[in-house]
Amino acid sequence: GILEKIRLYLIKKLLPHLEDRRKYHQEFASSTSFHGVHNIVQTRSKTRKVLWLLVVAGCLAVVVWQICCRFIYYFSWPTTTTVVVQYVENVKFPAVTFCNLNRFQTHAVSNLRIIFVIWNIVSGVLQKFATEDKYSQELNDFLHGNQNFSIKEFTRKNGFYLNSSTLLECEFFGKPCYPQDFEHVFTEYGNCFTFNHNDLPARRVSLSGRGLHLLFDVQQEKFTDEPALGHTDAGITFVIHSPKELPRFDGLGLLTPVGTHAQVAIRQLKSIIQEYPWGECKPDIKLQYHKIYSTNGCLQECKARYIQDWCGCLPFILPGNGTECDLLKFYNCVYPAVYDIEIKGLCTVGTHNSTCPTPCEETDYPTTITYSSFGGEKAIKYFSTKLKKSPEYIRQNLVRIDIKYHDLSYKITQQQKALTISELLADVGGQLGLFCGASMITIVELLEYIFTNFCWMCIFLLLKAPEMPQWNNPSQNQPTHKEKKKGIQEC
Repeated sequence: GILEKIRLYLIKKLLPHLEDRRKYHQEFASSTSFHGVHNIVQTRSKTRKVLWLLVVAGCLAVVVWQICCRFIYYFSWPTTTTVVVQYVENVKFPAVTFCNLNRFQTHAVSNLRIIFVIWNIVSGVLQKFATEDKYSQELNDFLHGNQNFSIKEFTRKNGFYLNSSTLLECEFFGKPCYPQDFEHVFTEYGNCFTFNHNDLPARRVSLSGRGLHLLFDVQQEKFTDEPALGHTDAGITFVIHSPKELPRFDGLGLLTPVGTHAQVAIRQLKSIIQEYPWGECKPDIKLQYHKIYSTNGCLQECKARYIQDWCGCLPFILPGNGTECDLLKFYNCVYPAVYDIEIKGLCTVGTHNSTCPTPCEETDYPTTITYSSFGGEKAIKYFSTKLKKSPEYIRQNLVRIDIKYHDLSYKITQQQKALTISELLADVGGQLGLFCGASMITIVELLEYIFTNFCWMCIFLLLKAPEMPQWNNPSQNQPTHKEKKKGIQEC
């Protein structure tokens, strides 16, 4: 009874007559804004009907093809790179970190080879060094016999120092600078010193050659390296970086040997990378011990976390607030842990799914460096008289470095989306309008037409469905169980 009532209601209220449905189709074809459909319906010539049908079908196929191509292109996450050169009146000077290629003072090193082996183990956290097995027994004897030895304090006191005897001249944009303007930092070269670590304000560069001018005395007779361990050079190495980032010498350090004058011209290059999936950066990553995100800072913090978990201490050369590792921990745990981190790929750099993806904004300082011999004959005599040193000493120990901007400009390399949502919609709308004369109103009309016909089809199928059998009520034509039993007894 309920099913029959539903059938009657659908017939009377929702399902129109066949003539009304035909009229609805004709009215839609003649009034829709989808161009070409009314020509198929209203024309009486069969030839014209066929031609217009082919035209509409062809245009529709081209539209579908073009729209699919645009969506495939959009979901390939394409990007374009733009380069803008911006000229300014004021420019900020970067930070520069200087190190002596000779790490330790000769008089303080009783066992030179062991000190360098120990320092290679310590600095291996930043830059990988291989420790030869032939020093293992000598190293074990030293570590067990000097358990209170601190390589950190030893390096700070007996490594390269910066004072009036090693920094002979310093001038920054025409004003004198002093050793106290440099901040001490540990790197793989031991004691290093960073100028402009406080991010000095922008300086107006109005004259050619204005910048940072330095004259170092490396004092070879006081500092020495071990040639057997591969340290054969004498001079100053330096790296130019952002004041908010840590110096990174691995592959980026510039070398200036003794007796040379290095003239360094720098440019400022700012790179802007799109976030995933267009680019490889992740803007939500923050570092705990660094002001801005960088792959080098992220890599150091990642190593610090794993080493602290495995060894229960933290190397002083890495950022953090944990308990400082002693030499035995460095040799027995930290040094093997660094190898384990690299082999297992626990701290990776590069793509968006790596531990340290590329930063969304990064400032680099590409350099052009030229060298010349330091000083002529008169300059050698002048410094020889001033420092009370021989001309040979001047040629073997002095290093002059001039760092300046190439020009008053900086370059911005920006990665941009090649196709945005608005551009995708514009492309789709243009294809619909060009080939079909369609718009959003047309799409709404088509959706309404399809929905209406779908409802009619569902109602038609429901009306034509077979009657549901009444499983709970036994048929009148079939005898019940009691009647069967009674008939059996009568027989």
